[in-house]
Amino acid sequence: MLDERSKVLLKALVERYIAEGQPVGSRTLSKAAGLDLSPATIRNVMSDLEELGLVTSPHTSAGRIPTPRGYRYFVDTMLTVRRAELSELQGLPGAETLVADQPRQVINQAAQLLSQLSHFVGVVRVPKRAVVFRHIEFLRLSERRVLVILVTPEGEVQNRILHPSVEITQDQLQAAANYLNAHCAGLTLDAVRERLRGEVEALRGEIAALMVRAVEASTEEAQRDDVVIAGERNLLEVDDFARDMDNLRRLFGLFEQKTQIMRLLDISAQADGVRIFIGGESQVVPYEELSVVSAPFEVDGQVVGTLGVIGPQRMPYERMIQIVDITAKLVGQALGQTRGE
Repeated sequence: MLDERSKVLLKALVERYIAEGQPVGSRTLSKAAGLDLSPATIRNVMSDLEELGLVTSPHTSAGRIPTPRGYRYFVDTMLTVRRAELSELQGLPGAETLVADQPRQVINQAAQLLSQLSHFVGVVRVPKRAVVFRHIEFLRLSERRVLVILVTPEGEVQNRILHPSVEITQDQLQAAANYLNAHCAGLTLDAVRERLRGEVEALRGEIAALMVRAVEASTEEAQRDDVVIAGERNLLEVDDFARDMDNLRRLFGLFEQKTQIMRLLDISAQADGVRIFIGGESQVVPYEELSVVSAPFEVDGQVVGTLGVIGPQRMPYERMIQIVDITAKLVGQALGQTRGE
């Protein structure tokens, strides 16, 4: 536990560093905190905070900056953010865009809105959907390459390339497609996979394995599409990242790969309200330089997805919390309207 003087100085230091991005010296901190303390007293307090792991001093400066632990203490004990009510949300710039005929449009617009308001990266975990196919075809491209063509009930065409372990003729592929279209059309891909596993003994081994793999590949693709990301290029304007191109490449690789973002948002779905992840304090956020502010959104009282803002540790957390909280409410409201139509 910190005494009141230490809390005031730490809060002033974090807020000053978030605003300016420069190490904060004792004289600047004295003015920012509004305390009548000597520079020597402030230096002593800073030394205590440094021993606690809440601040650190860069080698090039006598000033100090917050550590991930310092940000966490600030977020957990010093922020008081009033949660907005739905009646207050309609005046939010861009809120009118979250009205659409299709849930997918709402999700895409929400990611753009988060990015636009935060000036960082907006991410939305799409409500999980059951993947269904209306028709499937297999086309032999070569001895070890098979093209899978899957048509959804909405008319969307999806293509996959599979690599069977043995050569399969086009006649065998046609027989496999005929079987799936006759027995499995209209079922979810999860249901098709279970049916194939139950009937695998009645089918030729390699054909059955190919059919299962085709279904699994379609399911995996649908899951990768479950995260919508907007505004990655905003990070190019963040000083904390722009100085290090190797770091930027790693960050863009994170957005392209998506798996770790999905894991983080799945954890957020279990939270009641806004949750903040600060890089460097756990394995959840893969890079120390990043922070994530996230929240689940609900339809009819049920959590159906999560959304958030990804940016630098040095972000204005109070504003990000408000943006994420408000957008989660707006998305839940918009999705509720599309479901009711």
